[in-house]
Amino acid sequence: MTSQTRTHPALLVPSAAPDLVLATSRPVPQDFVLGVATAAYQIEGARHEGGRTDSIWDTFSHTPGAVVGGDTGDVACEHYHRYEADVELMRSLGMQSYRFSTSWDRICPDGGPVNARGLDFYERLVDSLLAAGIAPWLTLYHWDLPQALEDRGGWTSRETVDRFVDYALAVHDRLGDRVRTWTTLNEPFCSAFLGYTAGMHAPGRTSPADGLAAAHHLLLAHGRVVQQLRARDADLELGLTLNFTVADPLDPSDPRDVDAARRVDGQMNRIFLDPVFRGSYPADLLDDVRHLGFEDHVHDGDLEVIATPIDVLGVNYYNGEAIGHEPPAAALDDSVNGGRTTRSPFPAADDAHRHPRGLPLTAMDWEIQPDGLTRLLVRLQTEYAGPAGVALHVTENGAAFADVPDDRGFVDDRDRTAYVRAHLGAVLDAVDAGVPVRGYFYWSLLDNFEWAWGYAKRFGIVRVDYDTQVRTPKASALDYARIIATRRLPTPWAELTEGGPDPDPAGERRR
Repeated sequence: MTSQTRTHPALLVPSAAPDLVLATSRPVPQDFVLGVATAAYQIEGARHEGGRTDSIWDTFSHTPGAVVGGDTGDVACEHYHRYEADVELMRSLGMQSYRFSTSWDRICPDGGPVNARGLDFYERLVDSLLAAGIAPWLTLYHWDLPQALEDRGGWTSRETVDRFVDYALAVHDRLGDRVRTWTTLNEPFCSAFLGYTAGMHAPGRTSPADGLAAAHHLLLAHGRVVQQLRARDADLELGLTLNFTVADPLDPSDPRDVDAARRVDGQMNRIFLDPVFRGSYPADLLDDVRHLGFEDHVHDGDLEVIATPIDVLGVNYYNGEAIGHEPPAAALDDSVNGGRTTRSPFPAADDAHRHPRGLPLTAMDWEIQPDGLTRLLVRLQTEYAGPAGVALHVTENGAAFADVPDDRGFVDDRDRTAYVRAHLGAVLDAVDAGVPVRGYFYWSLLDNFEWAWGYAKRFGIVRVDYDTQVRTPKASALDYARIIATRRLPTPWAELTEGGPDPDPAGERRR
């Protein structure tokens, strides 16, 4: 396939540029892995090709008012047909690892028997990555539950746990000899509470009780798969990826704000961390949600399964939050409902509200708080991963901004470049504090379908023209490539001030 990618000549030999090792930079450890991440539904397209059937996101995105602009993932970035060019793009940028998800609907359509054509696609993708010297990092579930299983209860049903195990083993049958790192779930908080409690994500339910049931069954599915894969191959690196917030009380001297922050921490962070690492749900969480029947879903032996030892914890971090017990006068608002009924994703924290702190914002109305990532990593290492001997990787971190391409499609996204540098610096600060973080994956390689925001928000370091599918690396991609090649991290604003070097001095990005 002819590549439809505009590139910069520096990508060919990025280490040759003498001005990249700056006095204002710091070293990146040689064994620290730098990569990018994507997800199947957000980039693949090919909705009904190769035997794929509909997921809950196909149904949800085709529901009027569910997604901004009525956008769907039917075509997305056409990665299903353009994966070879996308792998070559990653190779040219020097990516060391690629975190991607497999599509349950492509591999086990309708949650049923294995579809060999679906596995064929991922086999080709993995082989292409290995040939390019890029380590594959496979995520089994990034929110694309088969709609047929949702029709039978979805994640509120224990049957879905069994079907997930079947699917995971089918993927391992084909790829287990080539993929060493396997994570079961991506952000079960979003799957459970944005999807089943808030109504903001697929399947669009608004039940606190359903969200709690889904959270438990997602964790149970994780534990079951880890057990099965461990029994097959003791050398696999197994784990899951969680998304976190750093919930600070707006007024630490006000017990009402302290309690509101505690509830957010319990219902977003500790509801997943404690059962995985400690084999129990937090006592305060159980008290908060006791009226919702949560413990009825926790059967004898479930917590032992969920606490099956893991090797790696993926850390997704975008922003922290200042939490108060009263609504702010001017709220931060990243919610989308298009006229649909939605509610708080927290099943029992109706008096917990985000308050702006005067920090810079991304296009998602998310505060930019790099130091929150350092604090989070230190906490995770101290309280959870360190005692368990589990490796930490930052598996998602990124930002959407109002990208403005020039007439060649190039985006000089200095705000995103500074964001990446600042957050990589925050990770290295944690490393310097003794936290053995092993890697960082930027979200995302490509602009893509951003769930309920459709194509209205762009997170990629590579711009995608959705009309032509042409990929154009942004300034942030070129900067990230230089960091990887030189193993040096510039300070956030070095070379980015007005009058700095032209990010494309030769005016050549096409090949």
